[in-house]
Amino acid sequence: MTMSFNHTSVLLQESIDSLHIQPGGVYMDGTAGGGGHCAAILEHLGSAGKLICVDQDPAALEVLAQRFVGVPNIKIIHNNFSNIKTIISGLSEWGVTRLDGLLLDIGVSSYQLDTAQRGFSYHADAPLDMRMSGEGMSARDVVNTYSEQELSAVIFRYGEEKFARSIAAGIVRARQSAPIETTGELVEIIKASMPAAAKRGAHPARRTFQAIRIEVNRELEVLEKALDDALPCMNEGGVISVITFHSLEDRLVKNKFREWAQGCTCPKDFPVCVCGKKPRVKVCKVLSPSPAEIENNNRSRSARLRSAIKCAE
Repeated sequence: MTMSFNHTSVLLQESIDSLHIQPGGVYMDGTAGGGGHCAAILEHLGSAGKLICVDQDPAALEVLAQRFVGVPNIKIIHNNFSNIKTIISGLSEWGVTRLDGLLLDIGVSSYQLDTAQRGFSYHADAPLDMRMSGEGMSARDVVNTYSEQELSAVIFRYGEEKFARSIAAGIVRARQSAPIETTGELVEIIKASMPAAAKRGAHPARRTFQAIRIEVNRELEVLEKALDDALPCMNEGGVISVITFHSLEDRLVKNKFREWAQGCTCPKDFPVCVCGKKPRVKVCKVLSPSPAEIENNNRSRSARLRSAIKCAE
């Protein structure tokens, strides 16, 4: 019986097109999830092509193993995509030393959001967890052990929440009586820490939950490390495509690609280049979901797809 891992792949056709898949190439989906993007990549790969499916979530790995059982040109690997160098170094016997394409679909999956016991959602009362890998520090640890100043900084930096200070103060006050154990408790604390006007419109806990999730999973640190380590692992003409869902991730990817695409940094009044720097990538046009996709899947509304093609070294 196949385990259910419901997730609608966002910008599916656009991301597959961005990779310019070659039938005999080597590709990696670093956030394989339920395998939606993997299946689409496979449709373009010939029998000589190879696909590496990476995920840190044990539930995703179980689904991937069932979905692609008997497919000879797939490797399913339990790891975090930030460890791309280690992953590739372990595939030398499979004939893989570099990639022709890397796809990263950043953030929490629909399955993780909709599985209440994972503790990602502010819509259901569940144990505070939010760990994508199921290991290490949890949201409960952050909420109950960080200082008020640390909590405020996390909520403001990663959630861009203007009421971060009052929310952090509310959390610290509440946990003095007893540890905060569930998402429902945290939601009520957040609501009580905000003025009435701020609770209209979007859910008042949305930004704080995002911030804690990013902190728990070190999402921005992981993404930056993955990008820096991925570029040397790409073949000439290889494509790195990244789907992001909030401004912090998108800004990181945009700035990293811009940095790589910059050539000569000599002052403009220099008659000849002395720095010798050349563009390392060519940056492609940023893409957003179509109105039809947003209508069919509201969670796609904030998605952005950025791609960069590696230049000759």
